Formats: sequence, C-alpha cells, structure tokens
Amino acid sequence: MPWFRYTAIDNMGRPYAGTLEADDLETVRAKLTDLRYHIVGINEIPPPSNLTDFFRSFSRVNMKELVAFSRQFATMIDAGLSVLKCLDILQRQTKDPVLQEALASVRKDVHGGASLTEALAKHPRVFSRLYINMVRAAEMGGILDQVLDRLSTFLEKELEMRNKVRAAMMYPSVVMIFAIGVMGVMMWWVLPQFQRIFDDMGITKLPMSTAFMLGFATATKKYWYLVLGSIAGLIAGTYLYGRTETGALHLDRVKLRIPIFGDIILKVAISRFTRTFGTLVAAGVSVLRALEITADTAGNRAVAQVIEQACTSVKEGEKISDPMQGSTIFPLMVTQMISVGEETGRLDQMLIKVSDFYESEVDSTLKGLASLLEPVLIVFIGVLVGFIAVSVIAPIYALVGNIH
Repeated sequence: MPWFRYTAIDNMGRPYAGTLEADDLETVRAKLTDLRYHIVGINEIPPPSNLTDFFRSFSRVNMKELVAFSRQFATMIDAGLSVLKCLDILQRQTKDPVLQEALASVRKDVHGGASLTEALAKHPRVFSRLYINMVRAAEMGGILDQVLDRLSTFLEKELEMRNKVRAAMMYPSVVMIFAIGVMGVMMWWVLPQFQRIFDDMGITKLPMSTAFMLGFATATKKYWYLVLGSIAGLIAGTYLYGRTETGALHLDRVKLRIPIFGDIILKVAISRFTRTFGTLVAAGVSVLRALEITADTAGNRAVAQVIEQACTSVKEGEKISDPMQGSTIFPLMVTQMISVGEETGRLDQMLIKVSDFYESEVDSTLKGLASLLEPVLIVFIGVLVGFIAVSVIAPIYALVGNIH
C-alpha cells in the first residue's frame, strides 16, 4: 500500500504531522477526519527504504496480546490509575514487540498533551478504526473503563471465531497438501519408472487411463516452467483483480455462492457485522459513524455494499433495515431483529443477540463440516491412489493375460 505524509491542526489549534499507510488518499482523509483534525496538506511519499522499516510494515500485533492489553487497561482505569501510569505499566509488561513499540509512542504522545484517541490513531496497524472510535466515545463520555471492557469482550469473541474457523480448516488443508504430495511423487517419480518397465517389456498398447497418466506426467515434467508460470499467473491475476473495487465485489459475491463454505462465510460476516455494530452503538458512537466503520470491517465487499446502502438510508432519514430487507444477502431474521431494535430503542442489545446466534450457528456448522469432511477426504485420497495404482498395474495384467 502507498504511504502518505500529512499535516493537520486539531480543534485546539495544535499542529500535527505524521505518516500513514493507506489504500488511497480518501482513506487518509477519512482517518484524519475521524480524529477531528483539520487537514492542511496530504502528500504521497515513497514507501520505507530502510530494510527494518520495510519488514516492520508487514508486522501485525498479536490479537491475544491486544485482548490482554485492553482487559488490563480497563481494570487499571477502573481501579483509579491514571491513563499515563497504565500505559507505562502495560508497555513494560507486554511481550509483543509491535504492541510494545506502539504503546511507547502512545505514552510519549499522551505525556506531551495529546488525547488517548489522538495517540492511538497514529498506529492504524495496531489499533483499528473501531478501536479508536470507541476510545473517542469513551473519552467524551468519561466511561473509558466500561468501553475498554466492551472492547476486550468484542476482541475475545472475534479471536474465538477466527480460531474456530482456522481449526476447522486445518484438517482438510493438511489432507489436501498430503494428497497433492502423494500424487506428485507417484506421477513424477513412480510412473517414469514404470514407463521404462513397459518399454522393456514391449508393451506399446496401454489402457486409456495409463496412457493419460503417463502423458500428463511426461508433459508436466517436461514443461514444468509453463505449469508453474500458469499457476503463478492465475494467482497473481486473481490477486490484482481482487485489488480493484469491481473485482473485490465480484470475488466476494462468488465466495458467498460456494456450496457449504459460502454459507459459513456469510454467517461469519453477519456475526462480525452485528457484533461490531452493536459494540459501537453501545459505546455511544453515533449510528451513522458506526455503520461507516462497520462497512470497513465487514470482511466481505458484498456485505459491505449493503451496509453502505444502509448508511445512505440513515442519512436520508430512513431506517437501517430498509435496504437490508431489499438485499439477497441478509436473512429475514437479521433484518427483523434490527427493525425491532430500531423501534424499541434497544438496537445494541438486538445486534449482540443476533451475533451470539450466528456465532453458535457457525460453531455447529463447523463441527458438522469437520465430521463430514473426514470420511469424504479419506475416500477421495483412496480413489486417487487407487486410480494411479490401477493405471500402473493394468498393462502388466493385460500382458500376462495375453501370454496365457
């Protein structure tokens, strides 16, 4: 992503300058506007040339450490410690180097007179827009300990969901890698050995399956660079297409249509949306601002598009649920719960309930998927290895039969 240098002035007239990494100029403007900065100037700059800075740009904070930091921060604030004292203690005890470096910078900025929100916003790779906006609402309302506690719960749920999905995908991923490895060894090492045996035995007429396997193995071995180039080109092309607005929307829509997995992706996206939205609203963030932030954190462009339509609907004085009811993405139960929450003034509670429901749905679906995939993958590998074995042995049996 490109880097930008900005200069701005806060509401007190204090000047600020710094650098941000973002997708485009509009994203930088949005981040600075979130901080209530008056923008003086923004210029795109070359990415970091220093090798340490280059590798640091790919660093990400450990989610477990961020959860622990937020929970401990909330506890210390509730106990009456000052923000500066909390940051000093937490910065020294955290084990994550990325978080430790960010906290050292945050502590320095807060000590220099900046608000906690302003200090956190300088580290977008560590603290998300969701995090920053919730802290801003907490500082304005004087409920920092309560909001940090909500943030901790939110991050814990997010981490738990992510771990469940990873655990469910671990087994099929390992099995597929194993299957590809077995097939590669059979085709590029075992089959060529049998090719020489068939030639020595004078077997010229091979069964169709054997001829196909030998031809495919010979072609891929001879033109391996074309195979690797095609795979790399396909991956690079898909990645670059996914970087465009149209491409990201199209690919995310395709993901939602994948059998079985599309349903899981949609449920995870809905759970993330409702929990993020509900957490922001409960923290005192305005509905409009909460929708804008939630669209950025939806994780699926097709879902984000509907949320953006809801944001436009709110600006025009309409209900949040109206554009969602007209979409094919959000289930009727979700839109009805949001509509009831709007009418009763309990939107945050309804959203959290929807999120809890979909988290349990994802959990049960993943457990069912894991139990279903295990026998299916075993059968798949058995059929694959069996096909290769039959393709190798069939010509020998045919030759023996002709001799008799």
